[in-house]
Amino acid sequence: MPKRNINDESAPGAVVDTVTQLGRNIATARIRRELREEDLAAKAGITRTTLRRVEAGALGTGIGAYVAVLWALGLHHDIGEVASPERDIEGQTLEAARRGQRVRPAGGLNDEF
Repeated sequence: MPKRNINDESAPGAVVDTVTQLGRNIATARIRRELREEDLAAKAGITRTTLRRVEAGALGTGIGAYVAVLWALGLHHDIGEVASPERDIEGQTLEAARRGQRVRPAGGLNDEF
């Protein structure tokens, strides 16, 4: 199957909206810190063009670029909690439903056959 890149036309609307908002948040954080694009890009280890794509919420831009920019801004701490197993209520519920209960004799185990 040929590789397809995700884009605004192929992605669900919620995905587009979320990444767009993330990009806006990153741009706002940069502006509040009075950082120039080239300075933030250099600190994050990416090109200025990639930073512009991150701030635009471009879906084809790798997650590493987003995390690098968040790190450069000092905002990376919460990113590890995004898919945390402790916060995955649906996953926990499904896992619990699959677990069966063990049945053991009331008197415990013995060697009688």
